[in-house]
Amino acid sequence: MNTATRKAKGKRLQKYVCSLILKYHSKLTNNDVKSIRMGRKGEDVQLSEKAKELIPYSIECKNQEKMKYLWDAYEQAVNNSNSLEPMVVVKINQKKPLVVIDAEHFFLLQSKNNMLKLDQDSKTLS
Repeated sequence: MNTATRKAKGKRLQKYVCSLILKYHSKLTNNDVKSIRMGRKGEDVQLSEKAKELIPYSIECKNQEKMKYLWDAYEQAVNNSNSLEPMVVVKINQKKPLVVIDAEHFFLLQSKNNMLKLDQDSKTLS
């Protein structure tokens, strides 16, 4: 695969992540969530200060076949999940464990968490 094709794959994933953030955070606009040009230093999805308050994450996007084993593990979790949301915990030596969940589910959870915080804040002010 040539460099242009690899960059295009990465860019598609970045734009998908931006679209999910905007889908679940209606107060944000395209100016708050931007896909950064490939090859630039820093995060792949740039968030405004307003967006960082809602989504306190540094987002790096990787669209690579060499991580196929993660999808195999995730598919196993899907097959065993019944009515629960599938999740995979992965770890390698000398590193902290990581959790893999569906991206859309993650941003939905993040959105719900923000709504709960707003509700609690409004009750505190009352």
